[in-house]
Amino acid sequence: MTRSDIAELRYAVGQLRQSIGALRSHYGDAKTVRRLENDLERLAIDADEFEQSPPPEVSHRPQDTIYVPDSKSDEAAWMGAQDEGLGFHSRPRTK
Repeated sequence: MTRSDIAELRYAVGQLRQSIGALRSHYGDAKTVRRLENDLERLAIDADEFEQSPPPEVSHRPQDTIYVPDSKSDEAAWMGAQDEGLGFHSRPRTK
């Protein structure tokens, strides 16, 4: 991570701190505001830790390309499968 990346991260944490401060002034000591403040502090601690001792960089290697054909798949492979989340459970699959 470059110095400018770290500066951007610090700026974003500062912006988040201001936003959470505005929420605190509007909503007081609400449980969700306290949780956001806790998350923000954890983020600030992690950013400090990252800046002090950054992890080793990973080598950039191209991702493996997975070819997905445009041709129609074998419908027999899907016979009897559930259509979860589509609203018509347990109906027989048709061709």
